Amino acid sequence: MAEKLKVLVTGLSGVVGRAMRPALEERYVVSSLSRNGVDDMPEERNFKGNVADMASLRPAFGGVDVIVNLAASGGRSDPEGMSGSWETMLKYNIIGCYNVLEVARQAGVSRVILASSGATANGYEWEEPYKTLVSEDDLPLPESWEMVNEASEPKPIHMYGVTKLFGEDLGRLYAATTDLSVINLRISATGPIDAPQPGRGMANWQSHRDLQQLTIKIIEAPVDLKFDIFWATSDNKRLFRDNAHAKEVLGYAPQDGAG
Repeated sequence: MAEKLKVLVTGLSGVVGRAMRPALEERYVVSSLSRNGVDDMPEERNFKGNVADMASLRPAFGGVDVIVNLAASGGRSDPEGMSGSWETMLKYNIIGCYNVLEVARQAGVSRVILASSGATANGYEWEEPYKTLVSEDDLPLPESWEMVNEASEPKPIHMYGVTKLFGEDLGRLYAATTDLSVINLRISATGPIDAPQPGRGMANWQSHRDLQQLTIKIIEAPVDLKFDIFWATSDNKRLFRDNAHAKEVLGYAPQDGAG
């Protein structure tokens, strides 16, 4: 029987981490790195550290196969949402992302999955037809619309989205110049309630089990997948964040969708 992969998750106690955790623990030896520790995690795999402090990462990274970096300022678990200060975003989303990639490289980790975000392209929702697709009003839907895929022009409208784009390109650099494989996962509307919410959620929903499936497919993707960006979305009727690339490259098969 093959030995289980060792997967370290930063930010495991956040909304996305809690959504991923059950499926990851069924399949891998999961460890955590967070500032305060995580409930119900064995002590030897419950590392305390701060992604903004490079030295604090090293004890957790030894012997790890794959890192899932969810730690950030500005996500759903952040009380300030996407409107946090530049100083905080710089500390966790830019310096922290660099520290994770650099210590992973030094530790011989094979793959890093960086949690990117739909915030890299939220500006589309200020324009038609996407403005209608995310509206909470009962508007007639357009007959068709152009999908927003990984190659579409970024359109951040918060500093948070800008920092996530920085992470994507920093990952591109590491994938091109080191042995690391770096995969960016543009996580969409995954919330504590595993159901599509009105308005934006009807277009951008990512169910917990679809997120789990997609994350597992990235963890287990062939080693020659050195760099990529995937939208994490379920098959929603109003979908415009295009998950076709994940289907084609990874065999992602969403089981859910907002009607």
